[in-house]
Amino acid sequence: MLLTDPITLAGRTAPSRVLFGPHETNLGHRRALSDRHVAYYRRRAAGGAGLIVTETASVTAEDWPYERAPLAADCPDGWRAVAAACRPYGTLVLAGLGHAGGQGSSAYSQRVLRAPSRVADVVSRELPAELEAAELGPLVADFAAAAGLAAAAGLDGVEIDAGQHSLLRQFLSGLTNLRTDGHGTDRARLLREVLAATRAAIGAGRVLGLRLSCDELAPWAGITPEQGADLAAGLAPLVDYLVVVRGSAMNLAATRPDGHTPPGFNLDLCRTVRTAVAGAVPVVLQGSVVEVGQAQWALDDGAADLVEMTRAQIAEPELVALLRAGHPERIRPCVLCNQRCRVRDNRNPIVSCIGEPAAGHETGDQPVTGRDARPLDVLVVGGGPAGLEAARVLALRGHTVELTEQDTEPGGSLRAAGALPGRERLGLLADWLVAETDRLGVTATTGTRLTGAQLDAARAAGREVLLATGSVPGPHGFDRLGGTVVRPAELAADPTAQSLPPGPVLVFDPVGDAVGVAVAELLAAAGRPTSIVTQDQVVGTQLALTGDLAAANTRLQQAGVTLYKRRTVLELHDGYALLEDVVTGRKERAECAVLVDCGHRLPERSLSADRPDLPVAGDCVAPRTVYQAVLEGRRAALRLAGPEGSHR
Repeated sequence: MLLTDPITLAGRTAPSRVLFGPHETNLGHRRALSDRHVAYYRRRAAGGAGLIVTETASVTAEDWPYERAPLAADCPDGWRAVAAACRPYGTLVLAGLGHAGGQGSSAYSQRVLRAPSRVADVVSRELPAELEAAELGPLVADFAAAAGLAAAAGLDGVEIDAGQHSLLRQFLSGLTNLRTDGHGTDRARLLREVLAATRAAIGAGRVLGLRLSCDELAPWAGITPEQGADLAAGLAPLVDYLVVVRGSAMNLAATRPDGHTPPGFNLDLCRTVRTAVAGAVPVVLQGSVVEVGQAQWALDDGAADLVEMTRAQIAEPELVALLRAGHPERIRPCVLCNQRCRVRDNRNPIVSCIGEPAAGHETGDQPVTGRDARPLDVLVVGGGPAGLEAARVLALRGHTVELTEQDTEPGGSLRAAGALPGRERLGLLADWLVAETDRLGVTATTGTRLTGAQLDAARAAGREVLLATGSVPGPHGFDRLGGTVVRPAELAADPTAQSLPPGPVLVFDPVGDAVGVAVAELLAAAGRPTSIVTQDQVVGTQLALTGDLAAANTRLQQAGVTLYKRRTVLELHDGYALLEDVVTGRKERAECAVLVDCGHRLPERSLSADRPDLPVAGDCVAPRTVYQAVLEGRRAALRLAGPEGSHR
C-alpha cells in the first residue's frame, strides 16, 4: 500500500493514508474555531491530507488548558465550516475531543483542576481535586454530548484524546491514578465508558479514533510499552483507528521533540502495538515523521496502516499532492526546530513554520502563487534565507532573477546553523531553497561581492535590486585584553575545532538561544574542556519556547560542560576570562585558551547605507531568526513585484 492510497474507516473513505493531527494553533476566536482555522485546514485538505483532526476541544467548560483552547460547546459552527471547506477534496474531518485534567490550568477557568487522584502536576505543581465517583458519569456524558455536537455539525467523526496531555491517560497511569474504587482497580474502565458512550452518540457510520499513550517513559509506575500493547489490544474493538503516542506529564519534551531526536522515534512502539492488535484496527504511526520515504517504509514494513505527518504538513501543505504528482523532491522539509509550530505559551503565538511563514496566516498573507502582469529583471544581492526566498518568489511569479552570493555556496545562516548538533536539518531547508530557485530558472553567482558602483550600474540599466546582505558580528560585550576570540560561524566550518589553540574553551552566551548550547555541545564532542557562561538562571533560557530547555541542560551536563550561570564576562585575558556574578557582583576567573562569543550580530549595511531607497530584507534589517528572514524575503519580493512596486 502507498501513502497516497485511500483507506476506508467506518464506511468513509479517506483519499490518502496521511493524517494531519490535532495540535495547538492559537487561531481561535475566544474558545471557538475561527475563519483562520477554516483556511488553515482547507489548505492541508487541498494538499491531499487523508484525515484532518481539528484542534482538541475541551468537553467541559471547567477544562481550559490554554487561553485559546477550543471548547466543544462553542465549536459547532466552526466544525461545520471546516467540514464544508474540506469536503471538495474528499478529506475526512474529525473533531479532536479531550480533557486536560490535572495537566490543565486554572488561570483562565478560575476553577479547581480535576484529576483521578490528588497528585500534583509535575510541571505546574498545582494540586488537583480528586474526581468523585459521582462525577464520572456526567464526565462520560460530556464526552458523548461533545461527540454528538460534532456529528450534528457534519463531521466524519471524532478522535478521543488519551494521549500525553489528557485526563483519560491520567486515569490509565499508575503515576496519577491512585484510586481504590473500580476506576482505580480497573484503570481503563473510564476510557472504555467514554468510547462506548461516544460510539452511541455518533453511530456506527462515523469514524471513532483514539489517541493513546502507550509508553509514558516512566517505567517505575507509568504505562510501559508492554502495558500499552495490552491496553491497545483491549480497546481495539471499540474504535476505528488507533494513534500510538508516547509521553506524559513526566517528560513533555519527549512528546514533540526537536531535531535532537531522530524522526520516526515511535516506529518500534507502533510496530509492537500493531502486532498486539492483530489487525483488529488500523494503527497510525506518530512521532516526528517528516520524511515521505520513512512514512512509506513504515507502511511497507508493516509498522503502521496510516502515518501522522502533522509538522511535515505545516511546513508543506501540498505534501501529499506533490508526492502523488511524482515530485517528492519539491516537498519543503520540516526542520524539526519547534520554533514556530510549538505555541502553547503565554504569548499566544500563532502556529507557523520557519520555512513556510504563510502557515497559520492563510487569511492574511498574500499568496505567492500567480503571475505578475509585467515581468521584471531583478538582481537579488545575498544568498541567505531571505535572499533565496525572495529570488524563489520572484521567479515563481514570472520574473527574471539573478542572485549573487559572496560565499562559495548559498544558504547563509542556514548553513552555519546546520553544522551544529541537533540543528542539521536546517541545512535541508537551504538545499530546498537552492533547488527551487534553480528549478525556477534563477541565475546564481557565488563567490562574488558586488560593489555599490555595480548596483548603481544595474539600476541604470533598468534592473530592480533587492538587498539581503545578511549580518556581521557585533562588538564584544567585554573588554578584550588578550586571548583568542572566535565566532560560532567559524566553528561551523571547523566542527572538530582543530584550528583552535589547545586548551579549554569558554562559550559566552548572552543571547540564550540554541546557538550557545549547540556550540558547547560541538566543542565537548570534539574532546575540548568546555564551559558556558550565561547571565540567566538557566543555560539556554530561550529553549523553553521550543521544548528543549530541560533536555539541553541535561545534554550539557552529561557531556561534562561546566555551567557558569548568573554570570557575565567582564574581561578576556591570555589564559583566562574574568567573570562577574550579575546579582552579587562577585568576580572570579574561568580558565580558557579560547572564548567563543555567541553574542548578537548587526546588520550588514555597507551597500544599503548610501542607498536608502533600495528594498531590504532579512538580517540586513535586523538580525533575528530564520523565520523572520524568510518572511521578509517573501514580503519584499511581493512588494517589489506588486501594485506598489517601482515598476508600476
